Amino acid sequence: MRIGILTGGGDVPGLNPCIRSVTLSADDLGWDVIGFRRGWEGVMAIDPDDRASVAANTLPLTREGVRGIDRTGGTILHTSRSDPRRHKDGDGTQHVLKVLDRLGIDAMVTLGGDGTLRFSAHLAGQGMRVISVPKTMDNDVFGTDYCIGFSTAVSRSVEAINALRTTVESHERIGVIELFGRRSGETALLSGFLAQVDRTVISEVPADLDRLLPLLDEDKSSNPQHYAMCVISEGAQIGGEDLGEDDQRSLSNSQRVEVGVGRRLASHIEARLGHGTVIQELAYLMRAGEPDAMDRMVGLAFGGLAIQLLERGEDARMVTLSDGNYSHVPIDTLLHGTKNVDVTALYDRNHFRARLMRVEGMPMFLY
Repeated sequence: MRIGILTGGGDVPGLNPCIRSVTLSADDLGWDVIGFRRGWEGVMAIDPDDRASVAANTLPLTREGVRGIDRTGGTILHTSRSDPRRHKDGDGTQHVLKVLDRLGIDAMVTLGGDGTLRFSAHLAGQGMRVISVPKTMDNDVFGTDYCIGFSTAVSRSVEAINALRTTVESHERIGVIELFGRRSGETALLSGFLAQVDRTVISEVPADLDRLLPLLDEDKSSNPQHYAMCVISEGAQIGGEDLGEDDQRSLSNSQRVEVGVGRRLASHIEARLGHGTVIQELAYLMRAGEPDAMDRMVGLAFGGLAIQLLERGEDARMVTLSDGNYSHVPIDTLLHGTKNVDVTALYDRNHFRARLMRVEGMPMFLY
């Protein structure tokens, strides 16, 4: 049996442990593993009649070749944000199927976020054997409680937030830390909670400046060290900022789109409250470096489970973590819903803070 594997979308820590686990588990069964470089883009770039093309876009994976990669971040296969159905030359689905057939690929294991896994589900619908593995530091793939990369992103964010306190305190300012999370504010919510910041603004709830700014003003004035900290999701909306307030008139429409929400919030703070700010967009640092223990563990487990499913003759599945247990669901599950913060249960929209209505019976990450 020959297994193909690829990684798509943004890189996250934990991908390499998963690649290693797939390779070792397959090798134990006497199966071959072929890695495709740069996700679906690499598959699309292959001309199966051109050996140089195949060599440039694939990487045979062996026990020796994956030794030690579980300790490193990113992905040894590299990645891209590519959907073959939206290729410049038209729908590339048939080309993908042709390449996999000509290379003797019996089944695919695909590691990715929403875009990568949507095409994986499409490919499974065409008859290809596929197991998909969810990864995204936003933790927003519908159908699983956990995606590879989430824990490390939260850990990196908490470390950075707490490190920034020294500068924000020294200058007696308001710190505004913007975290990735365009559709879901879960990473910001959990990071803000664990770092015990004053206020957290998430993607799911537009920020009413008439409520948020007075709270930050009070946070700063009531703190003996005269500073405050606010975390905001990159996808958060600032209510009313397009209504022509004085502090936004200096920005053109194009600038408002280009300037991140953290910087826009800071401009409101400075204009309305008169306080200085420290702005930090953590961006790619959230997913840089080696995986933490959780993402190593989940990556290794997801990879092993993917091969176990194929060994049992099961495919068209997405591996998952549900209620703290490893499991799997139909591969097209992510197409049938969206995953966002349960605002009613986990967020106080009036005070811009995480809230724990109850703890007993909740999963570890309080999803």
